[in-house]
Amino acid sequence: MKSEDTPFEGGPLDGRVLPVLLGATGHPPKVYRVPVPDKAGGPPTVLVYRRVQAGTSRRLSLHQGWKYEYDPSGKSGKLKWPWSKPEAKPDAKPDAMPDTAPGIKPDATPDGKSDDTDE
Repeated sequence: MKSEDTPFEGGPLDGRVLPVLLGATGHPPKVYRVPVPDKAGGPPTVLVYRRVQAGTSRRLSLHQGWKYEYDPSGKSGKLKWPWSKPEAKPDAKPDAMPDTAPGIKPDATPDGKSDDTDE
């Protein structure tokens, strides 16, 4: 398998150049995850780096390689399909309660009886 020396920017790996295995297309993976073991024996912390373009040439703006930038959010690299529902935010408030009490129709009279009774 081929590998390419790829620079890392930001986070704990800032300034390091590591060999990264290339895929079938000759590019490194879009997301590079580095598991860091916990000293207390707990679950490892995963550092997430995203692949970005390293630079372009002056005259023709040709691609000149890849580098990885640290992603502090650490979200997984799931594909975003146009028909997928947006992710639910944990701090989102539930919908406001309606103005009417449950079981009472909005067009009911104050005594609880509806105007459209069949008598």
